Amino acid sequence: MRIKMIHPLVGVMTAAGLFLSAVSASAQVDPHFSQYYVHPAWLNPALTGAFDGDYRAAAVYRNQWSNVSSPFSTIGASLELPTNKNLNLGVSVINQSAGDGGFNYTTAYGSAAYTGIRFGQLQRHRIVLALQGGFIQRKFNPSKLVFGDQWNPVTGYNPGATSAELLGRNSASSFDAGAGALYFDAAQDKKANLFAGFAVSHLTRPTDQFSASGSAKLPMRFTAHAGVRINLSDVVAITPNALYLRQGSGEEKMIGTYAQLKASVNTSLLLGVNYRIQDAISAQAGFSYDNLIVSASYDVNTSTLGKMVNGASSFEITLAFTGKSRAKTPEVEFVCPRL
Repeated sequence: MRIKMIHPLVGVMTAAGLFLSAVSASAQVDPHFSQYYVHPAWLNPALTGAFDGDYRAAAVYRNQWSNVSSPFSTIGASLELPTNKNLNLGVSVINQSAGDGGFNYTTAYGSAAYTGIRFGQLQRHRIVLALQGGFIQRKFNPSKLVFGDQWNPVTGYNPGATSAELLGRNSASSFDAGAGALYFDAAQDKKANLFAGFAVSHLTRPTDQFSASGSAKLPMRFTAHAGVRINLSDVVAITPNALYLRQGSGEEKMIGTYAQLKASVNTSLLLGVNYRIQDAISAQAGFSYDNLIVSASYDVNTSTLGKMVNGASSFEITLAFTGKSRAKTPEVEFVCPRL
C-alpha cells in the first residue's frame, strides 16, 4: 500500500509504523529481543519444552525508542507443555505496536517439537526437530493518519479537515509456518555443556498486502544460535552465547555472556551482558526464586540511529514461571539448553 501526500514535517512519525509493514523484501521486518531466550518460539521452535518441569508460562515486554512520540512497544506471551511421548507442545503470541498511525503487527503460533533423537552414553546427546504454524496479522488505524491535504500553508495542520485519500484496506492476515532444529548435551557431570540450533521462519513466504504492489513476499528469517554452559563451581555457572539473524538483506549479530550465581537452594542471581554488533550493548539483571524468574535488561544504542532518535534506548522486562510436580525423576533432570 502506498500513502501519498503525507506532509514531510507532520507525517514523519505518522508513517513510521506503516513503513515497517510496507518495507520491501530486502529488509528485516520482524521484531527482535535482547532477552531472546525467554521467548523460545520466536527464536527457534525446537526449544519448545526444553526445560525441567511440567509446564512453563512466560511473558516479555519491550519498549524501544521511548523519546519519539509513539515508541515501539512489543509484548509476547507463551505457554509450553513437555510430554513423555517424545513430543513437546507450545503456543505463543507477539504483538508489536509502533507509530502515530496505530500500526500493529501480531503473530500467533503453535509449535510441536520431536525429542526422540538421543545418542551417546546414557543418551545424553539430544537432537530436537520442530515445526511451527500460525498466522500473521498487520493493521493500522486510518483515523490516526495525517495527510498532505489536511495541511494549510497559511494556518498549518487542520485536524478537523477530511482527507480525500482513499485507503483500500487497513488490515491483512496471512498463514505462516517455520521449522527448527536443536542439539544439546544434557550430561550433568560435565564442566561444559554445548547447545546449538538453527531455525527458518516464514517458510510459506506470506504475501505482504501492504506493500506498494500488494503482492510482495515476506522474506524468510534465518536464525542460528549457540552457547556453552560452564559450571565454574557448585554456585557459579556462566554461559557464553551467540546469535545470528538474517532476513532479506537485514542481519543481526549478537554475542554475550550470562551468569547464574546461586545464593541459596531456591534463589539465584542472574547477570548478563550482550553486544549487538554495530547496534547496542545490553545489560541484564534478574533473579530466580523457586519456580519464578524475573529479569530486566536495558539497551544502550551505539549506532548512528541513537543520535537520530535523541539517544533513545530500549528496555525489556521478562517473567517466567515453571510448574513442577513434587515427585521428580532422573529423566527430567537435564541441563537446559536455553540459558
